[in-house]
Amino acid sequence: MILQTYSRSLASFLLFLATMLTAKQPDSALEQFHGLRAELHKSQTNNDWHSYLTSANKLKDLMNDAPNSLLQVARADVRVGNFDDAFHELEQFARMGQSVDLLAASPDFAVLLKKPNFAKIEDGMKANRSPVSLGSTAFLLPDSGLLAEDVDYDPGSKKFFITSVREKKIISTGTSGASADFARAPDDWSMLAIKVDPKHGVVWATEVAMQGFKFSSESDWGRSALLCYDLKSGKLLRRIEGPRPSALGDMVLTANGDVIVSDGDGGGVYRVLAKGTLMERLDGGDFISPQTPAMHPDGKHIFVSDYLRGIGVLEIATKQVRWLSTGGRFALNGIDGLYFDHGRLIAVQNGASPERVVVFTLDAALTRIESETIIERSTETLGDPTHGVIIGNDFYYIANSGWDVIDEHGNMKPGTNASAPRMMRALSGSTDERHQ
Repeated sequence: MILQTYSRSLASFLLFLATMLTAKQPDSALEQFHGLRAELHKSQTNNDWHSYLTSANKLKDLMNDAPNSLLQVARADVRVGNFDDAFHELEQFARMGQSVDLLAASPDFAVLLKKPNFAKIEDGMKANRSPVSLGSTAFLLPDSGLLAEDVDYDPGSKKFFITSVREKKIISTGTSGASADFARAPDDWSMLAIKVDPKHGVVWATEVAMQGFKFSSESDWGRSALLCYDLKSGKLLRRIEGPRPSALGDMVLTANGDVIVSDGDGGGVYRVLAKGTLMERLDGGDFISPQTPAMHPDGKHIFVSDYLRGIGVLEIATKQVRWLSTGGRFALNGIDGLYFDHGRLIAVQNGASPERVVVFTLDAALTRIESETIIERSTETLGDPTHGVIIGNDFYYIANSGWDVIDEHGNMKPGTNASAPRMMRALSGSTDERHQ
C-alpha cells in the first residue's frame, strides 16, 4: 500500500514537472514591449484606430503610465473621436511636469486646437519648460571630445573618476578640472559605467561595443565587459565578459563590494561577487531597458531605473519587482542615473521632456513617492546630463555631456560642435529636507 501510494505520488510529480517544462513561459517585459510595438505598427498601417487604441492602452499598462505612453493613447483617442479621454491623458501628461509640441508629435492633435481645454494644457506645458536652477558649476572638463558618461569619487585621493565614450578611457580629475588618464578600455570599446571601491582598493567599470556606433568595430557590436582596475595604479586586474548581446551600461556596489550591473539593451540585471568572476542574473525579465541601480538600505532590495517603465524595486531573493507608482503626477521614465540618499531618490532624467535633474522624496517605508524637487531643467548649463555622485551633502552631476550633438551612429550632427562637459553641484540646502 505504501509503495503504491509512493508510485502514484511520483507519477503525479513527474506529470506536473513535464507540464511545467512544456508550458509556455510568460513573455519578458522586453518581448511584450516589442510585441505591442508591432501591434501598433500593424494597426496604423491598416488604419484600424480602435485596435491601435487597445494596444496603446496595453502599452500604457506595461510602461506604468509613462508620459510617452499617455501620448500614444491620447492620439488614438482623438482618432476614434474620444476627445474627453484624449484631454484626460494630456492633462495627466502636463501634470507630470512634461512638455511637448503636440502638433509636431502628431498632426492628429490639430483637431483639439479650438477646444476650450487645449489652451490650459498648452499653458501647463509651457510652465513645465520654464528654467529651474538650484545648482552651480563645480568645474569644467577641458576636453570637449570626451563624451563624458559616468562619474564616481574617491574620498582618499579626493578625485573624480569619469568615463569617456568617445575616447574609450577613464580620466581622474580634481575640482580644478585638470585631468589625467587613469586607464584605457582593454578592447578599445566605449567606457560607460564606473564605481570606486576604496575599501577594496579597486575601480569597477564597463566597456561596451555599442550597437550601431562607430566607436567600435562592427564585428564587436553587442559585446560588453565588466572591468576591475587597481585604484592606485590603474592596472587591469579582472575582465568579465557579459552575455552577448548586451550593453552593460550602469552599476552600483553593495555594502560588501559586490557589483550590480544592468544591461540596458537586453533587460537583465546581474551580480558579480566582490572576488568573483561569474555573472549571475538577478531579475526575472521585468525590465525593458534597466539603467542605474541604487541599493535599498535594507540590502535586500534594489531600486532599478528602467528607461521606459519607471522605477522598479527588485527583491534579490525572489526576483520579484514592485513598481513605484507615478501617482498620476510623477514622471519616472527616462532616468539614466539614480541614487538613493537619506530617504530620497536623486535622478538624472535625460529621457524626460524636458530633461532634468530631480529629487523624489519617499515615504518613511520607502514604498511610494511623496514629492519631487527639481534641481535643474531648461538651463543653458544642463545640455544632456548623464550621471552623478553624492559627496557629503552635495550632489555632483555631469551636464552638457555631448550626447545631444551626436546622431545614432556617434557622428556629429550637422551644424553642431562639441563643448566642454560641465560638472554641476547642487547647492547645499537646495533640495528637500533630509530624512534622518
